[in-house]
Amino acid sequence: MKTPLLSILAAASLSACAPTAKAPVATAPTATALPAAPATPDYRAQAEEFLAGYNAEYVRLYTASSEAEWRSNTHIVPGDTANAGATTRANQRMAAFTGSAENIRQLRELLAHKADLTGLQTKQLETALYNAANNPQTVAEVVKRRIQAEAAQTEKLYGFDYKYAGKSVTTNDIDDLLRKETNPQKRQQIWEASKAIGPTLKEGLLNLRDLRNETVQALGYPDYFTYQASDYGLTRDEMMALVRKINTELRPLYRELHTYARYELAKKYKVKQVPDYLPAHWLPNRWGQDWGSMVDVKGLNLDGVLAKKGAEWQVKQGERFYQSLGFPALPASFWEKSSLYPLPKDAGYKKNNHASAWHIDLNQDVRSLMSVEANTEWYETAHHELGHIFYYLSYSNPDVPPLLRQGANRGYHEAIGSMMGLAAKQKPFLAGLGLIEPNTKTDQTQQLLKEALSYVVFIPFASGVMSEWENSFYADKLPADQLNAKWWALCKQYQGMVPPTTRGENYLDPATKTHINDDPAQYYDYALSYVILFQLHDHIAKNILHQDPHATNYYGNKEVGNFLRDIMRPGSSRDWRVVLKEKTGEDLSARAMVDYFQPLMAYLKQQNKGRKYTM
Repeated sequence: MKTPLLSILAAASLSACAPTAKAPVATAPTATALPAAPATPDYRAQAEEFLAGYNAEYVRLYTASSEAEWRSNTHIVPGDTANAGATTRANQRMAAFTGSAENIRQLRELLAHKADLTGLQTKQLETALYNAANNPQTVAEVVKRRIQAEAAQTEKLYGFDYKYAGKSVTTNDIDDLLRKETNPQKRQQIWEASKAIGPTLKEGLLNLRDLRNETVQALGYPDYFTYQASDYGLTRDEMMALVRKINTELRPLYRELHTYARYELAKKYKVKQVPDYLPAHWLPNRWGQDWGSMVDVKGLNLDGVLAKKGAEWQVKQGERFYQSLGFPALPASFWEKSSLYPLPKDAGYKKNNHASAWHIDLNQDVRSLMSVEANTEWYETAHHELGHIFYYLSYSNPDVPPLLRQGANRGYHEAIGSMMGLAAKQKPFLAGLGLIEPNTKTDQTQQLLKEALSYVVFIPFASGVMSEWENSFYADKLPADQLNAKWWALCKQYQGMVPPTTRGENYLDPATKTHINDDPAQYYDYALSYVILFQLHDHIAKNILHQDPHATNYYGNKEVGNFLRDIMRPGSSRDWRVVLKEKTGEDLSARAMVDYFQPLMAYLKQQNKGRKYTM
C-alpha cells in the first residue's frame, strides 16, 4: 500500500512525463463521474401509443354496441328479452372499457402534462375522460344497473301499444290525427291516448335519474345535467343562462304567435270564449312544440305531388340534393341496412318510429331509422336525417381520430340537418325540382308565419320546458310527487299551454317525450341548433348565394357545399365557438333568427289588434 507521499510523488512523476498539451486530460476521474440525468419522458410519444390502442378498442366496442342498439330499436317483440339482453351485454363491455380504472388513471397522468402534448392529443384524452365519467368502473355495479335499466326502459318506450277508439295506433297515426281532426272532444281523446304511456315509464325514469347521477358523481360531477352541459365547455349555470337568453330574445315574437294561435284555434273549433292559455289538445303536436300545420300555404302544400312520387323518392331525392352540393353518393350499405319505411301491418314486431341517424362503426357504416311516408313532413325529415348521415361521412377521414368523430358540438349536427330541411322547402328550391310551378303564386307572409309556427314555437319548449324540467329533475332532484306538476307549470310559463283536464301525479307526461328517457339532459341541443341553423343560413344566403334568406336555392351550388364541408370535416377536433366565429363572423346569437322573422311582426300585431295578450 502506498503512503500518501508516494502517491503524490507518483502523480507528480506522471505529470512530468505527460505531454504539456494533454496535461488536463486524466483517466481516473472518468470512473467516478456522476451518472447522466435521466432523459425527460416523451409524453407525446406515450400519448400517441396510448391513443392508438385506445381508439382501436373504442371503435371495436362502439360498433358492437351500435349493432345491438340498432337491433333493439328496429326489431321489438313484446315479451322477447333477447335483444335487450344482447344490448345490455354490449353496452356493459363498452362501459367497462371506457370507464376502466386503469384507463382513467392513464388519462389523468397524461393530461397532467398537457404542455408536452399536441392539441389533438389533448382533445382526444379529454374526450376519453369525459366518456369515462358516464361509465366509471370505480362504481361498476351502478353502471351495470344503469345499463340494464336503460335497456328495459327502451323496451317499454318503443314496445308500448297505443290505443285510440278501441284500436291499436302508431305514433304516426296519432300525429296525423292531431294535424287533421277538428272535433275538440275527439282531439282530447287522441291527445290523452298519446299520453297513456307515461305511467308505464315513471318507476323506470326515477330509477334512471338516481343511477345516472350516481354514475357521473364518481368522477366529480355533481349531477347528470351538469355533466352533459360540460360537453360544451359550460357550467350548468352558464348553460341555463344561455338557453334563457335565447328564449328571452325570441319572447316578443312568441307572445304574438301565442295570441294569434289562441284566437285562430278558438275560431277553428267554434269556441266562443277564447281561453287565456292554449289547451294542449288544440295544438297539432303532442307536446305543443310545432304548430306549423295550423297554416296551409296555398301553392306550397306538397302532400299531393309527394303522394304521387312515393316515399322512396323522397329519400333518394335527399341524396341527390347533397350530391348536387359536391357530397359523394351514400354507401351501398346505407340502402341495404337502413330501416327507412313503416313496417308492414303483419310484421309481427315493432320498431322505434322516431327518426334517427346512426354512425354504426364511426366510419362508412351509416344508417337511418325512419318511417318515411309520402308527405311534406317526411320530405323535410328525410333531408334532415341525411344531413346527419353526410356529417358522419364528412368527418370519417384520416385527419379526425375516431374519438373526435362527432359534431363540433352536439347542436351542430341538428343545425346542419334542420337547415337542409328548411332549405329544401323554400320556394325557389321547390320550383327548381319541379315540385311546384315557378310562377306559382304564394303568400310570403303566410309562408313566414308557417315557418315561425315551427321554428320559433319550438324554442320555449326546448330551451324552456324541457331544459328547465330536466335541470330540476337531475340537479335539484325534483321530488317524485311533483314531476307532473312541475312539467305543467313550465308549460304554462314558457308555452302558455295548459292540459285539457287536471293531470295529477298518477300521470307522467314529460316521460311521453322519448328524449327524457333515452337522450337525457341535453334537449337544449335542439334549441341551440336552431340558433346555429339561422346563423349558418343567414351567412349562406347573404354571402354565398346573394339571395333573400326567405327565398334561397342551395341546389347545385358547390360553394355552399364547400362552406358546409369546412365546418363538418374536422368533427369535434376544433373548438365549436372558434368554428362558428370563423365561418360566420359572429358568436352564438339569436340575432339571425330574430332578423329572419322580423318581417312577420307587423303582420301579427295587426292581426292581434284588440285581442287580449296573456303572456
